[in-house]
Amino acid sequence: MKIVGLTGGIGSGKTTVANLFKELGVPVYIADNEAKKLMARSKIIKRHLIQLLGKKAYIGNDIDRAFIAKKIFSDSELLSKVNHIVHPKVASHFKRWVSKQAGPYCIKEVAILFETGSYKNCDATILITAPKGVRLKRVLTRDGVSEEDVLNRMDNQWSDKKKKKLADIVIENLDLSAIKIEVLKVHLKLSKTS
Repeated sequence: MKIVGLTGGIGSGKTTVANLFKELGVPVYIADNEAKKLMARSKIIKRHLIQLLGKKAYIGNDIDRAFIAKKIFSDSELLSKVNHIVHPKVASHFKRWVSKQAGPYCIKEVAILFETGSYKNCDATILITAPKGVRLKRVLTRDGVSEEDVLNRMDNQWSDKKKKKLADIVIENLDLSAIKIEVLKVHLKLSKTS
């Protein structure tokens, strides 16, 4: 099965695009969602995160996402250490997941696909883009966080210009009806070449 990496900066609409692929019957793996689940249920991850971030990283058995985000998105070294703890477990989980899927290809949606180098394990990559102002507005509306928090997260991700150099397919996400047409075109192309 062909693995297609799907990425884009925060607020670009990559999850919307992932859901459009899912509607077409394509198996879709949302790495961020799976990472959150693993952070909540893996005793090894939990132990390492508490050692690194302190007991406030968890409320009972659940991760305190707001606490963790506040700490790691203002400290790139801390962010790197958290990624080093979580990403290998997500990669192993993904391999098991892929082995259970059927179809010509699957989508692996990852926020930092290029930044981590995991794009090298994909057969193709799709980058979702949108202007920074549009992305900022989407995240402020969606997450109810401060502008400073969103800009910190954006600063920890590569620019679209840098990502475009590595992407096989680039889709600009400004209009839902237009994006549906683009996703269908990409789906037909990927289904033929698989």
